[in-house]
Amino acid sequence: MITKPHTKILRVGMYLAEVDIELIKTADEWSPYLSLADAEKLDQVRAALCQDDLKTASQFARIYHLTPIAV
Repeated sequence: MITKPHTKILRVGMYLAEVDIELIKTADEWSPYLSLADAEKLDQVRAALCQDDLKTASQFARIYHLTPIAV
């Protein structure tokens, strides 16, 4: 089993979050995959952004506000 750091990007509404996770690589066909803790972290960030709870989301990720520049 090999772990590799990875940054997962989530977009929820006008917010973008960069979440640091580890991909787990193994010899089986399901590889690479996330640990349960990393999957829960992604779910927590997504739920916090849906509720506009930037304080909670920023505990697990880097948060950006997206601003459209052209229509």
